[in-house]
Amino acid sequence: MSTRPTKDQLAAAHGTTIPDVIAPDLDVLFCGINPGLYSGVLQQHFARPGNRFWPALHAGGFTPRLYLPSEQERLLDLRLGITNVVARTTARADELTDDELREGGKILVAKVLEYRPEWLAVVGITAYRTAFGFPKARVGPQDQPIGDTHVWVLPNPSGLNAHWTPAALGEEFGRLRAASLDRRNR
Repeated sequence: MSTRPTKDQLAAAHGTTIPDVIAPDLDVLFCGINPGLYSGVLQQHFARPGNRFWPALHAGGFTPRLYLPSEQERLLDLRLGITNVVARTTARADELTDDELREGGKILVAKVLEYRPEWLAVVGITAYRTAFGFPKARVGPQDQPIGDTHVWVLPNPSGLNAHWTPAALGEEFGRLRAASLDRRNR
């Protein structure tokens, strides 16, 4: 779809899901809070114009160039993937209940144990705190792994999270990239 989704298409996408971009033994499995309506219509993660995930991924050194959401499957060739804490699409993440986030956290743990990525990178500190019950967690590496998978919390790349500048997002993604390379080279 090359044009912007219509209001009717966006409304119809509410509550739908989009497939994960996932495979066993990835270097990093990125985990959004939940897909937005724009992503639901396009069936692409972080698809809304203005979402800074794809630029931060590139600025952090994960991709050789700026990928478009339509190229999400190419991430698998780079040993990267994408999933979400909660699968259902909403207009805004604040439509999710704490119970949904906690249940999504349980589903995510099962997914991580099945697919065994080296790192799980949750993009959204508040969602991570609620889903996993760590109210004092901060952005960066976490002390609590999931099985053998290390956990890193990244800032939410939504344009609504304006206090994280594009440069700061790129730096934080770059910290994770450096840590993932360090672990891979051990």
